[in-house]
Amino acid sequence: MTHLHDDPADFAASALAGFCDAHAGRVRAVRGGALRADALADGHVALVVGGGSGHYPAFAGYVGPGLATAAVAGDVFASPSAAAIRHVARLAHRGGGVLLGYGNYAGDVLNFGLAAELLATDGIEARLIAVTDDVASDAEPGRRRGIAGNLLVLKAAGAAAAAGSDLDAVEAVARRANTATRSLGVALHGCTLPGAASPLFSIEDGQIAIGLGIHGEAGIEERASMPAAALASLLVERLLTEAPAGAGRRVAAILNGLGGTGGEELFVLWNQVAARLRAGGLEVVAPLVGAFTTSLDMAGSSLSLCWLDDGLERLWLAPCDAPVMQRRPLVEAASFPPEDAETVQYAKAADDAAVRDGARIAQAMAALAEAMASAEAELGRLDAIAGDGDHGQSMARGSAAASAASSQAAAASAGPAGVLAAAGEAWAARAGGTSGALWGVGLVAAARALRDDRGLIAPDAARAADAARAAIVRLGGARLGDKTLVDSLHPFVQSLSQALAAGDGLPAAWSAAATAARDAAVATSALSPRLGRARPLAERSKGHPDAGATSLSLCLDAIGARIAAGST
Repeated sequence: MTHLHDDPADFAASALAGFCDAHAGRVRAVRGGALRADALADGHVALVVGGGSGHYPAFAGYVGPGLATAAVAGDVFASPSAAAIRHVARLAHRGGGVLLGYGNYAGDVLNFGLAAELLATDGIEARLIAVTDDVASDAEPGRRRGIAGNLLVLKAAGAAAAAGSDLDAVEAVARRANTATRSLGVALHGCTLPGAASPLFSIEDGQIAIGLGIHGEAGIEERASMPAAALASLLVERLLTEAPAGAGRRVAAILNGLGGTGGEELFVLWNQVAARLRAGGLEVVAPLVGAFTTSLDMAGSSLSLCWLDDGLERLWLAPCDAPVMQRRPLVEAASFPPEDAETVQYAKAADDAAVRDGARIAQAMAALAEAMASAEAELGRLDAIAGDGDHGQSMARGSAAASAASSQAAAASAGPAGVLAAAGEAWAARAGGTSGALWGVGLVAAARALRDDRGLIAPDAARAADAARAAIVRLGGARLGDKTLVDSLHPFVQSLSQALAAGDGLPAAWSAAATAARDAAVATSALSPRLGRARPLAERSKGHPDAGATSLSLCLDAIGARIAAGST
């Protein structure tokens, strides 16, 4: 149970504020994250890391000389938004480019990828490194998720950046370390989100779950509980079978506690792990034992190994000073001017009809937000079947923010494009995670298909919907049959376009298209997920509709009701 919190919705922000205050000698708080307190030399590469909250000391605890320049924090178990990543990276940038480091999770991949594109428009070169160390999550190394091995990878990159290496070299070091790193974890008890009455998943008494993630996902296999010696054998033997081709005999090692397991328990386990590593002919270099990537209050641990070459060993042993690990004295904090407040300005539409239709889009967003608030619990239940259960919460938060932003834009006399763009940007910034990035990019793309110099006409709806679909497919990479919202979105766009082309009015065309989307969402029950966190637990998902396709269908129904009532 996560006991200490105020409003559960503010847990992540409150924890970040407390962390920055407690570590004011090393970090300073910035909007959405934490930045090094000392001044980074001009021309140096900035290493910006991040992910969802709930994993401390990942990722804010990694900030400091010799490690990360800055960290971005999302809500609990949700990727930070692309807007937050972009903002923090811009503050961290000192002319040498930015390397963005994160775990290989769908929401992080989408939001960090989008942030890199946005940084490019700012004239900042950004590279990406998605850590893929978890051997239990996929047979293909490049598709694995990132767990505690991220510290091994990011420490190498941070040390290379501190040594003055350029962006190409820092990225190459990170990729080399990632290729050399393997991890495996076990859970003894599930974790509980702030404000929740029960764990995200449960493990039967006398059992342990093998191959867990760090977002509360259940393991892919359960076995009978075992003593430390047997558990050490399980962890070491599996990782040794995954040793990279041509690997040497020297390894960096991290025995990580997942939040509810620590102290003497971890040292008991390490005593057995170390003996087995040595028996396997390995020499362990500067091992770490403690909490490095946690999952709130989850009981369990993970073992990470990085097979070292001479260069990686020098980087692993290089000085650093971050809350997560220190190998040199504290730095002296530098003085910084206050951070500028964000201001939003909306361009007024030049046409009265455009202003009217901008207001109607805001009304539709309000109806959509109301529908998502009502469906939050059910969408969370669907998502928890094979995911982390946060979809309902993300949709409710994102749609509420989109509704508020669209209302503000409409009050400022923005037109359809301006109102919808404001909604999309606000949705992505507040929701985070996979759904936040996809809905954000989809709404912004739809906005670009509209105009502010006239009122809406029926064909605009088809153009906007098609633009949203194209953007979502481009960023997310999903196709029909992958069991995602695309399975509902595609038939909606196709039906809407055909009905409008045949001369149907918008209310009838939208109603028919929404029905097609609803039927397609129900039909996802027969599919197995091929993308995202649900993919490793595909069998659990079969027989249940996809949460993303379902939420999209509910949103389209809400908008359709507004159209039918003549409010849009």
